[in-house]
Amino acid sequence: MITKTEIKKLGFIGSFAIYIPAAILMYGLTKYLIPFLSRTTGQETILFWFIVAGLGIFLPLIITGLLMLRYEGIRISKRTLIERLRFRNISKRDILWSFAGLVLVGLLSGLIMKGLELLIGTFDHSPAFMSFEPLTKGRYWLLLVWFPYWILNIIGEEFLWRGVMLPRQEVAFGRHAWIIHGFGWGLFHIAFGWQLLITLLPLIFIQSYIVQRTKNSWNGVILHGGLNGPSFIAICFGLI
Repeated sequence: MITKTEIKKLGFIGSFAIYIPAAILMYGLTKYLIPFLSRTTGQETILFWFIVAGLGIFLPLIITGLLMLRYEGIRISKRTLIERLRFRNISKRDILWSFAGLVLVGLLSGLIMKGLELLIGTFDHSPAFMSFEPLTKGRYWLLLVWFPYWILNIIGEEFLWRGVMLPRQEVAFGRHAWIIHGFGWGLFHIAFGWQLLITLLPLIFIQSYIVQRTKNSWNGVILHGGLNGPSFIAICFGLI
């Protein structure tokens, strides 16, 4: 078994040397490339978010994680996934933590959204590059583009942030690692705009805490994917 002392420390400078370039990449692609592609082709920006984010942001996160593991002298194997990346069997305790996290994040994010509406009035919670109308006949094919993007989104973030980086941050910051981790993950989403970023804060910090507390990266997948996927489907069909 890989022990905590065998995992290389990832301190503040090392962590933000990854978070900051990732945030800049996200900002540049969403502010410049996606609008350009949409104007040039006449297609919806959400289509290019799926393509550009999947291949240009989340796939590079996976590659970054693999390079970091290679630097540690670790090859991907079943043992690596379980012991180093902490994708362990899901226990009843994990299910309870994930369920509690989903409920708490849903409640807190909902309260934040309502609070913002009271303070600044009704606004679009989604950034421009993610905005789209509920799907209509002739547009359902977007779901076929969304699904592989969604897989890359969840795998890319959970593999790098929770699997590769968080255990190393725990060596550096101990029980407070989830706070540093949450700030870095939030910085990555700065391109989303301050309204959506504030709404995401419960997920960002609660998920980081739960994954560190349970030492199981699958909880991150459940929380992230469980909120991201169903909410998108609900928007697609005009349910929210």
